[in-house]
Order: sequence, then structure tokens, then C-alpha cells
Amino acid sequence: MNKLTPKAAFRKLAAIYDKMVAQYGEAADAIGLTCEGCTDNCCLSFFQHHTYVEWAYMWEGLKQLPADRLEEIKARAQDYVDQAQAALARGERPHIMCPLNIDEKQGICGLYKHRLMICRMHGVPNLLVKPNGQQVQFPGCYRCQERTEAYEQDGKMAPVVNRTSLYKDLVMLEMQFVGKNLRQLPKVDHTIAEMIVLGSPRLR
Repeated sequence: MNKLTPKAAFRKLAAIYDKMVAQYGEAADAIGLTCEGCTDNCCLSFFQHHTYVEWAYMWEGLKQLPADRLEEIKARAQDYVDQAQAALARGERPHIMCPLNIDEKQGICGLYKHRLMICRMHGVPNLLVKPNGQQVQFPGCYRCQERTEAYEQDGKMAPVVNRTSLYKDLVMLEMQFVGKNLRQLPKVDHTIAEMIVLGSPRLR
């Protein structure tokens, strides 16, 4: 398998992201789901991310920011990591605003074009079929579950995004991006804040 250049990998990743956004939009539009006026904020959710290619793509976006803005984000990321570690030490799940969020009331991402997969898929009902055939289903956010219940009262079935093929495409891209060192490198299991604090990923 030929190793991709970062530019080629990022182009492929953007195409995968476009598919995610399209499928999310179809599911959300069908049940009338929007984030407008939501009392919750998914940017407070504790997510961990698992690919080097997404990590690198995020940093591609960070490097395009003004220097003062990047330093502000780095400081917020370090604060997030400190708070998250303290919460986990207490046996609590962290509930902290993502350091990329630039408007906590509106939940606006300061790196929207380069946001990661989970940030794009969270919200609508979706499922994943594991290699062993087991299906894992996600009901969506609380507002989505309310909209789904109302939608299905008329006997209709709310659409569910099958993200299996998207995951397969992402896994294949990860192998093409990292190359032969993939098995030797540490597994990625980081929050966005940790990815910022650690800096751009090292692939050697």
C-alpha cells in the first residue's frame, strides 16, 4: 500500500467528511432536528479521537490561525486537560467546554472546517456494524431523541445513518497516511485538547 502525502490524505479526508455531513443533513432534515436554541451543548461532551490523519488535519487548520489566536487555544487546551484529569481522578466524567469553541452560548467551533469525525456525526441516530457482525446503535442527542419520538408517532421510521462504510474509509485512509509505522506507533486515544497540547502528531 502506497503511503499518501499529507496533502493527498487531507483531500481524501475532506471528501469523507463531506459524505458524513451529507448523511447527517438528510437524517436531521427528515426529523426537523436543528441545534438552534438547544439547552445542551455537545462541545461539552467528553469525546476521545482515534486517528493520526484527523489529528494531523486538525493541526493543518490550527496552523492557519493567527498566532495570538493559536496561543489562546493552546492555553485553553492545557486548562481543559488539567480539569479533565482532575475530574477523572474523582471518578467523574469530564464536562468541560472544548478549547476550540469560540462562542459557548451558540456552540460555534473556531476550527469548523477542520472539526473531527465525532463532532460531525454526533446528534443524529446512527449505527455501526462491527467486523464480527454485531450492531452498535446510537440514539442521538437528547433533542434528537425527542424529535425521533414525535416523528415516529405517525408510524414512520426515523432515518438512521449507517456509518460503517465511513469508518472503513477512514481506517483505510489512516493506513495510507501513516504507512508502515502504524503498528509501531502508540494508539491514538486523545481528546481534542490533548491533541492540541501534544502538538502535531509524529509519525516516526
